[in-house]
Amino acid sequence: MANIKELQPDSSPQAAFGARVRRLREARSWNQEDLAAALDYSSQHVSAVETGRKPPTRRLSRQLDVAFDLTDTADSFEREWTELRRGSLLEGFPEYMEHEGRAVEIRLFEIGIVPGLLQTPEYAWVLANSAVKRGAITEAQAEERVTTLAERQAALVRDRPPMLFVIMDESCLRRPIGGHAVMDRQLTRLIEFAASPTTLIQVAPYSIGERRTFDLPVNLLTMSDRSVISYAESQAQGHLDRESSSVLTMLTAYHQLQAEVLSQADSVAMIEHIRKGTP
Repeated sequence: MANIKELQPDSSPQAAFGARVRRLREARSWNQEDLAAALDYSSQHVSAVETGRKPPTRRLSRQLDVAFDLTDTADSFEREWTELRRGSLLEGFPEYMEHEGRAVEIRLFEIGIVPGLLQTPEYAWVLANSAVKRGAITEAQAEERVTTLAERQAALVRDRPPMLFVIMDESCLRRPIGGHAVMDRQLTRLIEFAASPTTLIQVAPYSIGERRTFDLPVNLLTMSDRSVISYAESQAQGHLDRESSSVLTMLTAYHQLQAEVLSQADSVAMIEHIRKGTP
């Protein structure tokens, strides 16, 4: 069992989460094995969470709330986990996700990589692990990225799903990510995506040249009141824009781009051609 002196709750939100778990456990005179049995986790996992060596998950947080009788309270571990997760994401992105989950139309343009909402888990993990290897994020943050992406994708599956318009630069299809098997599954996923009645996928081929209206990724959300929100990212933060004049200018540029790119049928044909030709 880790020595209590190892705890440094002020070092990070994750460490504070773990210190609180230990504090409540010890207040009940439980050892780590007792808590592990109540949570259906190993004592080693409990120890790693308490000392901040392993990030908590939503499932663990909910189990802790049951064990400590904190479910649906202001002090619940699930609420703390949600705040911890928000802190690990790019500034501005949690707010964007809230709007994305309620949007009636979503318009995306992406360069270089397949848009997150269309990524397979394998493709997403390759990108996240690459960032870890570069030292850009931690392993815990990589796990958080993939988990958050899965939650965003799940939010699209509802009684009245949003219309999802996606334009991908040809580079998204031709840039090899993770090798043949990963790319094959990813390109197959795009073809399946195009078959949905609430989606439209189009490829902006290299041949349109200067007629491509955007040089950076674009996210445009149409809400139920028909207002439109744009979202853009820099290296340091994300930015939501609700100003009608600037957002409508972007929406106009998006429609102009749709007029230049391939139709969905031709886009799917290109994706299939590239999939079959992947070395």
